[in-house]
Amino acid sequence: PKGCYRTYLAPAAVGDMIETLIWGGGLGEADLRQGNSALGKLERGELSLSAQFSLSENFERAGVPRFNSLGEAAPAQLPVIQQGQWINSLVSSRSAKEYGKASNAANAGETMRAPVVDPGQIRKQDIFRELGTGLYLSNLHYLNWSDLTAGRITGMTRYACFWVEDGEIVAPIENLRFDDDLYRFLGEGLLGLTQAQTFLPAVGTYDRRSLGGMWMPGMLIDQFRYTL
Repeated sequence: PKGCYRTYLAPAAVGDMIETLIWGGGLGEADLRQGNSALGKLERGELSLSAQFSLSENFERAGVPRFNSLGEAAPAQLPVIQQGQWINSLVSSRSAKEYGKASNAANAGETMRAPVVDPGQIRKQDIFRELGTGLYLSNLHYLNWSDLTAGRITGMTRYACFWVEDGEIVAPIENLRFDDDLYRFLGEGLLGLTQAQTFLPAVGTYDRRSLGGMWMPGMLIDQFRYTL
């Protein structure tokens, strides 16, 4: 039923969240300047995320070329969010000229091509114990922004999602819709991340076979909000 539950997001579910942030969340300079970003308040210093959360571009681990369609080579590593604070936007050469910023050779859409979320301290064997009683979510889908500039994201649970009591799986769950504020669940609601990261290959086939992928840990969230 709807309500707020302690929730563990497996790496694939974290990847679903980060992919939504990448493809419409507004990590690029143009989106930030035009007010089309979920992270505008973070970039302006009005809000922060948990010090446990760091997101970076890391071409050394992703297996994707550093160069963009113009042949410009991006830095091997570029921190975007470091310990909950905004560090860098993705800046294409076009945005660099328009907004007077230094380019970091982002692609034309200013989207991440080699995203990595830093790991935390939760050991694999302790995941269910740390979760205790709540929801274990393996996969998510139908993600979108319910309020982009406020950072509210919505979506549905998918397959292999379970109700857990006292660290033991009790039963699979029916599909649930969530709707929560990323400043909350990546802020004070973020309880921890796993020590291990999982490589999630890019499997898109729009126009061509996608390259690379992302490295994601699991994530434990307090009082994640479900609306349906």
